[in-house]
Amino acid sequence: MTSQKSMSGLAWTQLLVLSLIWGGSFLATRFVLDEVGPFTAVLHRCGWAMIVLWAVVLLRRMPLPRDPRVWLAFLMMGVLNNVLPFYFLAWGQLHIETGLTAIFNSFTAVFGVVVAAIVFADEQLTRRKAMGVAFGVVGVAVAMGLETLSHIDLRSLAQLSVLTATLCYALAGSFARIRLSHLPPVVAAAGMLTGSTLVLLPLAWWMEGAPTLALQPVTWVAIGYYSLIATATAYLLYYSILAKAGSGNLMLVTLLLVPVAILLGHFVLGEVLLHRHIAGFVIVALGLVVLDGRLYGLVRRRRIGV
Repeated sequence: MTSQKSMSGLAWTQLLVLSLIWGGSFLATRFVLDEVGPFTAVLHRCGWAMIVLWAVVLLRRMPLPRDPRVWLAFLMMGVLNNVLPFYFLAWGQLHIETGLTAIFNSFTAVFGVVVAAIVFADEQLTRRKAMGVAFGVVGVAVAMGLETLSHIDLRSLAQLSVLTATLCYALAGSFARIRLSHLPPVVAAAGMLTGSTLVLLPLAWWMEGAPTLALQPVTWVAIGYYSLIATATAYLLYYSILAKAGSGNLMLVTLLLVPVAILLGHFVLGEVLLHRHIAGFVIVALGLVVLDGRLYGLVRRRRIGV
């Protein structure tokens, strides 16, 4: 079993802050979608965040990649990690609650384990991981409900759209490890967002018309939050936590952000989730705890008296 890095007080604080930030991004996205289409919403999120991260790169005087293959990887990573998942999440939020979107988003870690096991020889799907994946699948099925699985409507398509976004995130994680792991994280994130913006600008223009800056103040506040804070700042925070605590501990953020999104959706938008949604999240959360392995290791050590 892969060892876990210990979590310092600073790392825990950063993890909780990141959970609050990303938990709030679902609400911000919902406000933006009231005025602009999904592609334009994603364009705003990536474009403004791209500018901020390139400013950080230039201020730190970090070297820029010169290999054309790296820039092609940025383009592909931008599509996998931003364009597709952000769009699928945004479109899904048009038809389901923000809290439910966050619940399904937590399935990202489950897909990530499966994809990594397929792609990398050192990421085998152990019995413990398989058990965690099974819990995750059952939890999603419970949250979706039998009626969603038995017939197709906008609501069921929206839930499938959000799950597709989590698959894109998982594929992007493995792709980044193969093609971008040699780059400084801030450069990789800025390049990825550049690729996203280059794809999104003509796509949003074609699908939803020319992007406009004549938006309501509440829309601009939401855009500022999810682009400058929940994307640009969150990426910097994400990589800081990754360096301190490792990827295993960082996976906890997918659990911690869900209650934030649910509470914001309830108190701000008046959303009410069904009992099966909460039950499904609890089962998915159990799956993520099993995947994390920390609790399993503690129980095992107590059994053998270590």
